[in-house]
Amino acid sequence: MSARPHILRGMGIEATGKLHTIFDTKQVSERFTKREFVLELTDNPKYPQMVLFQLTGDRCAQLDDLRVGDAVRIDFSLRGREWRSPQGETKYFNSLDVWKVEAAQSGSRRDSRGRGGYDDDAPPPRDSRSRPPAYDHDAPPRNDEPRPGDEGGRNNDDLPF
Repeated sequence: MSARPHILRGMGIEATGKLHTIFDTKQVSERFTKREFVLELTDNPKYPQMVLFQLTGDRCAQLDDLRVGDAVRIDFSLRGREWRSPQGETKYFNSLDVWKVEAAQSGSRRDSRGRGGYDDDAPPPRDSRSRPPAYDHDAPPRNDEPRPGDEGGRNNDDLPF
């Protein structure tokens, strides 16, 4: 099962992984509910990524028939917003808003009508801006190898990603 996210044509981002944690639905306000869950992405099994996603409103029920350990495919969008405190401090928040959760079907990207999200013979499209071609995300980082977003050219942490 591939855990590497793929950009879908006109729909956002797709990822496949294993449900690691499912939280209860929370009533955030009178008109807003959300349900969070953690998906284990194992693109590099040596360093699995535990990523927090959220469903909102009526979509919260999509997790009702799923269990921790189930392989799922999700369609989601990356959202972000700016917030200013009363003291004038600016903070930024990101969320991974899920539109669809479904049990993963091994080796297939087809919907219930037998249609795939991609051309059957072509590999899934990749966002060429997501990483430089020379950078190998599956290899352990070297201290002298710059990574995307690493302005100083040195990795200042001991994280494996």
